[in-house]
Amino acid sequence: MTSHFDILTNMRTEWRWIGRRPSAEAALRRLDERHPELRLGDEHDLCDLVDLLESRGGRSVLERAHIVRALLEEATDPDIHRALLQTLLPGVVSVSRQLRFGEGVVDEPCEMVSVAISLLSELLVDWAGQSRTYAAPDLLSALRGRLRRWMLKEKEARRAVSAYEPIELAAPEASPLLARLHSLGDQHERLVRLTYARVFEGRSLRELASEDHSTPAVLQTELQCFAIRFLL
Repeated sequence: MTSHFDILTNMRTEWRWIGRRPSAEAALRRLDERHPELRLGDEHDLCDLVDLLESRGGRSVLERAHIVRALLEEATDPDIHRALLQTLLPGVVSVSRQLRFGEGVVDEPCEMVSVAISLLSELLVDWAGQSRTYAAPDLLSALRGRLRRWMLKEKEARRAVSAYEPIELAAPEASPLLARLHSLGDQHERLVRLTYARVFEGRSLRELASEDHSTPAVLQTELQCFAIRFLL
């Protein structure tokens, strides 16, 4: 079974490439020029910066807070965005743990962490350019709120879907959901096929995402939006 730690390991491995590419070096130089008070001249690239933001990185709590505030101000830059996302991953796990990793809402804890990372990335886009003294706790608090709202919507969607009988317990013509899926097949073939596999065949979100060449978080969001718009 894939764990949320596998997701974090993959992101950490990816980051070691992203954070050291030339564009990441250039992004750090621009950050240093715009925020000289942060004293980032000795760092080579964004990987070094993210390492600096760890508790053992050598900077005080207040200094780290100032750096995170600057990262949010400059988060319209995709490399800075990714650096800030990487910096906040421990907080993502903490927030997911507070919400019991989506117990009763998702099939596996890794799905909850994946959704949380996706929502945090969207949040960074929404807040990019803002200056917040307590940027990290503010972002994680907002993430917690978005995750709670997502969980409520997901519970409602599952409750609505559970009202339909599985295909093996009812003839196809007796299933309103199946009839509705058939009527949408021409226009939304992909989502109809994936919804059928998820609901009637009981296939896991991870398996379907792998076949669809997407991620569980993205696919889950797509299926939820499709269900709310066309099926409920």
